[in-house]
Amino acid sequence: MVRPTKIKQIPNLQEAIKDVAWRQIAEFGAPALSLRAIARELNITAPAIYNYFPDRDALVTALIIDAYTSFGDSQIEARDAVPASDLAGRMRAIGIAYRTWAHTHPQRYQLIFGTPIPGYEGPLLEILPSAARSLSALVSVVEQLRLSGKLNILSFPEVKVEYKASFEMWKQYGGDVDMLSMSVAMVIWARVHGIVSLEIANNPPPFGASGDELYLFEMDSIARQFIRA
Repeated sequence: MVRPTKIKQIPNLQEAIKDVAWRQIAEFGAPALSLRAIARELNITAPAIYNYFPDRDALVTALIIDAYTSFGDSQIEARDAVPASDLAGRMRAIGIAYRTWAHTHPQRYQLIFGTPIPGYEGPLLEILPSAARSLSALVSVVEQLRLSGKLNILSFPEVKVEYKASFEMWKQYGGDVDMLSMSVAMVIWARVHGIVSLEIANNPPPFGASGDELYLFEMDSIARQFIRA
């Protein structure tokens, strides 16, 4: 008589599933994520995973939310470690924390800011709260620069009509700030994102003994452009 395989008891199965998923992503990439492969590694049945994540997309969404939450925590912690009166120092600290987090968690960084997963469409209403919060530290600093008369910008291209509703929805979770502050923050993010993404892809621009010099140069350039002395 063949005895049935004993199913492993895991105290926090939901977190264990996500831990294995991150390992899969690190080894094979996010598009190869497989619930059945996760079940095999954990020595559990596939239906046991479906109790928490009914399909692959539900698991991807949970991983994205976790990544945004971790990223947001690091941004807010960096901002709050600098006195509120030192807005330039806060912006610099946020920028350094951005790059540090990305290099510490490259799979998480790529999942939220990298190439989209084929066939996956993230549910906006589920992801938006954590996504908005993750950039709220930067947006809040830019808004304080604007309110104090230190934001060095006179005009800015208008937000595309089709994106205005999304920006208004963003305010519910990221702070009710002026559209100009949000727009400038998005441009600052795009600039540091460009350098960091090239570094994560092992294709950094060939300047400086290490990536530190170029990144700090870019942050200084951003400060000179947007912060009025």
